[in-house]
Amino acid sequence: MRTEPATMAAAGRLSFRNITALAPMVRVGTLPMRLLALDYGADVVYCEELIDIKMVQCERVMNDVLQTVDFVAPDERVMFRTCEREKDRVVFQMGTADPDRALTVARLVEKDVAAVDVNMGCPKEYSTKGGMGSALLSDPDKIEAILRKLVGGVSVPVTCKIRILPSLEETIHLVRRIEQTGVAAVAVHGRFKDERTRHPVHCDYIQAVAQAVSIPVIANGGSLDLVKSNGDIEEFRRASGAASVMLARAAMWNASVFDSRGPLPVERVMEEYIKYAILYENHAFNTKYCLCQMLRDKVESPLGKQLHAAQTNGEISEAYGLQEFYQQTQEQLRARRDALQSSSPPDRPVVDGDVTTMTVKFERREYPPQITPKMFLLEWSRREKLESPLYEMAQRSQDRAFQSTVTVAGKKYRSSLWEKSKKFAEQAAAVVCLRVLGIPEGRIGEEESGLVCKRKREAKTNGAAEKETSKKRHVSADKETETSKAANGDHRKPDTPPEQPQ
Repeated sequence: MRTEPATMAAAGRLSFRNITALAPMVRVGTLPMRLLALDYGADVVYCEELIDIKMVQCERVMNDVLQTVDFVAPDERVMFRTCEREKDRVVFQMGTADPDRALTVARLVEKDVAAVDVNMGCPKEYSTKGGMGSALLSDPDKIEAILRKLVGGVSVPVTCKIRILPSLEETIHLVRRIEQTGVAAVAVHGRFKDERTRHPVHCDYIQAVAQAVSIPVIANGGSLDLVKSNGDIEEFRRASGAASVMLARAAMWNASVFDSRGPLPVERVMEEYIKYAILYENHAFNTKYCLCQMLRDKVESPLGKQLHAAQTNGEISEAYGLQEFYQQTQEQLRARRDALQSSSPPDRPVVDGDVTTMTVKFERREYPPQITPKMFLLEWSRREKLESPLYEMAQRSQDRAFQSTVTVAGKKYRSSLWEKSKKFAEQAAAVVCLRVLGIPEGRIGEEESGLVCKRKREAKTNGAAEKETSKKRHVSADKETETSKAANGDHRKPDTPPEQPQ
């Protein structure tokens, strides 16, 4: 790993000259892959394309357990996760067709990234719908409006990534117009909008564009045909006449392509990737997808089949013999989480009108699967011969978050925090009530209170088991139906996986 990145300009801003970058790839460019690419020598790493409509709803959250910055959607999904290690190297790529929304997203993330990029080249439907991605290529006025808005509105460099247009003249005209907006660089994928990876990359177009503008041009699209190893990167740079090179598939298959000392065995690269996935709690779906791309033609091997059957990062680690690393990491994260909780000063109740409030966020992982604070509050109310707790819900218009107030024995309680779902809002209100009254709430590690009897706990567990059995029966019935359809001539193709990154 380089101690003094050549990518940093004198003023501390990211430079796009003479760099090799990890290209943005959907499902691939999450934090583990970005960190892995940096380990092997990439100068700059792009995140996967993230859609502006989803990002504007996110909340920036400091994750003290993972030591990351998370951008969390209303449904609790982490849309973008980053860390200090990549702060001056990561480029946030967004999909957008709206200047104002693009600026809102850029301002949300600008303190945590080195630059912001707009996707103007992806031809796939998830990107082009709503006028995003390569659909923007037919609307240069909108391209200019978006880029000018971003360049004038954020403190970090702004770039964009395009595909070449039907003629060289059109392509050069567009890139010159892009240059006038003040962007720091432009990445050019050397294929037309309707071309795919089986088509050869048009290095002559990239070269002509690079000669026509003064800003750095980043060549993209050379994986497989031109770049098979680290030594080929410079050849692609020279052939395209570009200032820099961006790699997608070559890096996805083996991220050590960035290492000038030569490629490492893909098995070792996969192990290093899995370790990052475990350390940063990467979604198992993304972890599996990336590993399958690395396996390539070995995806049907015994290891590939074991990987396909895995549903969690723990099961994936078992397939690769990394169970000990997984368990140690889980223990470290658990200890860090416990230490943070114990060091936090207890929140004090505050009377707000006729409501007692506390700053409480409901954390589902702090409670057993079959136990909730609402359940404890209900059982306590019954034991005290009180009416059942009554919950009232409020919704905030700007972000559609929820806040619940619970009434117990004529008194009202609520959390001062807003939750992303109605269920979590009610649980938070129940926690406030229980804590104010000094009643157990069922958290993991609490002494047995007797509020929720063993029979009810077992009933909950058995109910969950019965539900799972019923679900399996339903799946089995569905499979039988599909088999019957196939036998009777219903030959519709099943869902197919998405194409590989461009």
